[in-house]
Amino acid sequence: MTSRERFIASLCCQPVDRFFRYEHGPWPTTRERWIREGYPADAQFEICFEMDPLIRIGINSGYTNSPYHPHFEVKTSEETAEYRVYTDSDGVLKRELKTANDTSMPQFIKFPVAERTDWSIIKSRLNPADAPTRVGNVERLKKACVDVTVPTMLPICGIFGHARNLFGDEGLSYVIFDDPGLLEEVLDNWLELYAALIAELTRHARVDSILIWEDMCYKNGPLISPEHFRQFMSPRYREFIATARKSGVAGILVDTDGDCRKMIPLFLEAGADALMPFEVQAGMDVAQIRQEFPTLGIMGGIDKRALAGSRDDIRREVDRVLSRFDRNDGFIPTLDHTVPPNVSLDNFWFYLQCVREYEEMIT
Repeated sequence: MTSRERFIASLCCQPVDRFFRYEHGPWPTTRERWIREGYPADAQFEICFEMDPLIRIGINSGYTNSPYHPHFEVKTSEETAEYRVYTDSDGVLKRELKTANDTSMPQFIKFPVAERTDWSIIKSRLNPADAPTRVGNVERLKKACVDVTVPTMLPICGIFGHARNLFGDEGLSYVIFDDPGLLEEVLDNWLELYAALIAELTRHARVDSILIWEDMCYKNGPLISPEHFRQFMSPRYREFIATARKSGVAGILVDTDGDCRKMIPLFLEAGADALMPFEVQAGMDVAQIRQEFPTLGIMGGIDKRALAGSRDDIRREVDRVLSRFDRNDGFIPTLDHTVPPNVSLDNFWFYLQCVREYEEMIT
């Protein structure tokens, strides 16, 4: 199978010749450690660790950030030796540590939308008519996606993730009750914008899959009730995914951390194929999830914390997960998040070795 065939089949629970090789990669501080331990400073992660090739389409489509055009100007309003207070490119005022800021969460102080007046100003940055500008250099895009054996993936900011970027968690919770009409306007704009972007993008390049960032769950469950998600967000997801399918998109993958078990049925109902990363520390057991949802593509589920331990710890964790899956299971084995800085380069190599031993067993 080609990398493209293997990836799409894995997302859609179809048989593959072997597991698709993918990892989220290291944190910047992890990479700094690995360089001290012998990792080539100019190495490309996917090539160095022999991953399957996968093209992330690089246009202004958002991901953890919203797809503003233009983005907000980044402005610092306060700075000390320990932290910086600034407005980021999403218009969010935050306080962030100046050291190890990739492995710690900032403090979110103020979000860009508190009332309708704010939305009336900001929505000009989210104009669906700007789709050609968001796509950008068409020739460069075509060149990046030319190899038909390599899968392409478009990252986008999900409907909950985008609303949270605008209102914040607390503000979004209030607007659901205080001004649902405003929320409807925001979500209709999200749908129209991404439908226009998909239509424009697929005029020029092949889009095999879409990666939707949500991060809508934490350790104890979702940050929005399933009922409200079904009321406000599910109808727009169904329409967006149907539009994407008509444009040739084969796989829909949702990225949400935490305990997402209550949300899986809703994403399947809306037409999604797969989820990631299934954080073990949030109680996510991918073997149990496979039993409950046999048609769900699964990416992740291997506890990254085990890689900070001994080789026996790593072996036990890989065995715990991979012994429950085979090549017909719609499963892409990866760590349940980005590699943290307490993981040595040697341990990461050993982890990959353990995973690839299972490839040989199922081939």
